[in-house]
Amino acid sequence: QVQLVESGGGLVQAGGSLRLSCAASGRTFSSYGMGWFRQAPGKEREFVAGISWSGGNTYYTDSVKGRFTISRDKAKKMVYLQMNSLKPEDTAVYYCAAQVIRYGPYNYWGQGTQVTVSS
Repeated sequence: QVQLVESGGGLVQAGGSLRLSCAASGRTFSSYGMGWFRQAPGKEREFVAGISWSGGNTYYTDSVKGRFTISRDKAKKMVYLQMNSLKPEDTAVYYCAAQVIRYGPYNYWGQGTQVTVSS
């Protein structure tokens, strides 16, 4: 079982930066792929970024490439999402998720953290 707790959300002006953190519990965290998703009001939840269990591979949705960076610290059981050059359209609730099987579904989810970008 894995529990995930996000933090670091808030209100920021367009062009600004935020770093989201995801604290994980569970002995097998280091073997899981991890991802960040977001859901804006009235929209479906969408994939934002993912990182392999080793940290050697990262994946991004096109709209955040070059602006967002996902990373993980296995020793601390943490996953991060550095968000730069934020835009109003990045406003959403951001969720951290854990993927037990490579290329499989995300099995565990955090409660989410709100990110609001003002224009």
